[in-house]
Amino acid sequence: MQDALNFDPRSIDSRSPCDEKPVTRDGLDPGKSRSEFNKLQKRLRRQVGHAIIDYDMIREGDRVMVCLSGGKDSYTLLEILRNLQRNAPVSFSLVAVNMDQKQPGFPEHVLPEYLEGIGAEYHILERDTYTVVKEKTPEGKTTCALCSRLRRGSLYGFAQDIGATKIALGHHREDILETLFLNLFFGGSLKAMPPKLLSDDGRNIVIRPLAYCREADIAEFARLMEFPIIPCNLCGSQPNLQRQVVKEMLAEWEKAHPGRLESMFKAVTQVAPSQLADRDLFDFAGLEDKQARMQADRIDIVNALKH
Repeated sequence: MQDALNFDPRSIDSRSPCDEKPVTRDGLDPGKSRSEFNKLQKRLRRQVGHAIIDYDMIREGDRVMVCLSGGKDSYTLLEILRNLQRNAPVSFSLVAVNMDQKQPGFPEHVLPEYLEGIGAEYHILERDTYTVVKEKTPEGKTTCALCSRLRRGSLYGFAQDIGATKIALGHHREDILETLFLNLFFGGSLKAMPPKLLSDDGRNIVIRPLAYCREADIAEFARLMEFPIIPCNLCGSQPNLQRQVVKEMLAEWEKAHPGRLESMFKAVTQVAPSQLADRDLFDFAGLEDKQARMQADRIDIVNALKH
């Protein structure tokens, strides 16, 4: 792919300023702690690099808007992209964007202080979606659908305002699998979150560089990096959240059968349309014509061999 971001594995594993971050883990030898942290960091860099290559996520001159929520996933996404940016064979820029949804008690100072501390370009987009969500969501219903729709619309529009060519989200492997099962169980559709997506209006390309990364690795990396995590009191605290139920189900499967999640994610990347039942995706009605053409081709080959 011309102008795609093709990382050399050696550059992915090279040292960066984040290697100098002091790591202390209770009960472990400091040398061992450093070694384990380096392995974890290199693994995340490598997986993000491969995802970028496989799905042609970042190209020369891209301006990547990294959506920063204050959670472990988006902090990790920004940090790993900043690491890779230093060794990338193409030039691209990063701009972190946080959407302040005006949730009561939201610590507005945390993200600006962190981003200024690491020297990152950033914007804080203020939109009072919290009030809208609380007013429009019936009692006892989850706020996720409306909240995500409002947030997505605001961020997509802002990406255009600042000239971003790509929008990077912090969804990881488990997020993708959870979405697959949520759609399967409750939506009657076989779909998940693609690593790269063109928005419905054709104006924005969304990328998910953490698509190959395990949530457990991200959580450990965030802990060791001591990111200033901001909990979401709107989404995560809701009772009867179906995504949490599916998350627990997948965790139980992985515990009982290690490697099952990896196998399921591989299945998402290897779809066989002829083995499903979507008439728009596969031409079932044309199988007889295809059979006739194949039979005719065989006859032509046999006749050619006879002569």
